[in-house]
Amino acid sequence: MYVDLRVDQIMPNPDQPRKFFDEDAHRELTESIKENGLLQPVVVRVVDGEEVPHMIVAGERRWRACQAAGQVSVPARILEDVDEEKAFVLSISENVNRADMTIMEEAGAYADLVALGWKSEAVAKTFGKTKTHIDWRLGLLTLRPEVAEWVNEGKIKPNLSWHIAQLSPANQMVAATRYLRGDFDSEADATNFAQGLRMAESQTSLVSQKEPTSEEAEKRQKAKAKTTDKLGRVEEVVMPLLEELTKSKPEELADILGADLGRYVRQIDRLASQVTLARRILRQANGIAEARKVAWESAVAEVEEGKGKAEKEAKSGAAQAEPVAETKTPAKPIAKKPAPKPAAPRVRAGTVAKAPRRKVSAQKAEPKAEAVESEAAVEK
Repeated sequence: MYVDLRVDQIMPNPDQPRKFFDEDAHRELTESIKENGLLQPVVVRVVDGEEVPHMIVAGERRWRACQAAGQVSVPARILEDVDEEKAFVLSISENVNRADMTIMEEAGAYADLVALGWKSEAVAKTFGKTKTHIDWRLGLLTLRPEVAEWVNEGKIKPNLSWHIAQLSPANQMVAATRYLRGDFDSEADATNFAQGLRMAESQTSLVSQKEPTSEEAEKRQKAKAKTTDKLGRVEEVVMPLLEELTKSKPEELADILGADLGRYVRQIDRLASQVTLARRILRQANGIAEARKVAWESAVAEVEEGKGKAEKEAKSGAAQAEPVAETKTPAKPIAKKPAPKPAAPRVRAGTVAKAPRRKVSAQKAEPKAEAVESEAAVEK
């Protein structure tokens, strides 16, 4: 059913898969509506028990532009007997193939359907995608928020972003920042680097690996010399021949080679195919080598940090284990006990106890003697 609804009788869907609306595109659509009106109606459904009776199923960007253009009402198509899940599927269907829907919004929409019990095959069939496409989009949901934002902004392409999503959070930042910094010649080189990091992560420990034996080291050295010799001959022999060939004019080669040209063209085609394959393999190997170097440096840094913490803890433990010198408080002086009083002399029965003689000091006895002498002198 098609009707004209007031813009204030329509509310946006809070579960709208699209969260990002380009401002420039919004302004362009607003100016177009001011000039020509809204040509494509919005799609809504009736919601019961709400102050605003209609919710958008498809066309939120158009509804927003109508508000900005000062439109009082908008043409709308009202869907009947549509529940929330069906409305959500219709909303995804309208937006999934739009260029301005980010791949993280697309991934989030698929994830919501999977959370409702949908299988990847059913999601792919509903929206005309392959199962691989759905699985790759779902795989992006493990990206760190910062990296996911760069993907949303288009700074990192979908293929590379999926390979980055397979890494640990720390290595995601390593791969993404190096790519944005321009450390790689191409997106393919960045992908090879991410794959190399993934291979390094699958190893239990890089630092604990045993050094190769003398036989293994000699074998590796011979293999390196052999490979280096082959690549050197390509540069010394093949490159000069090709450079000389490219300097020739087509008409001159036609006169010189004549009917044999077809055979040489097929040879060059095979050579080009092998060169392309060798180039891809060498770039992959280079990515793996760089990733191993980064992983090794990171592992060594972790070990050094662990050693530093262990030494710090050991020193702290040793300091706590040392006996603390006790400050002895001076002992209180022991009070001397008073001397025991002499025991009273025993008195036999029937006798009178004599009073004890008082000891007189010499100083006090001398005056008494002088007094006796003076009395004697008087008597004479």
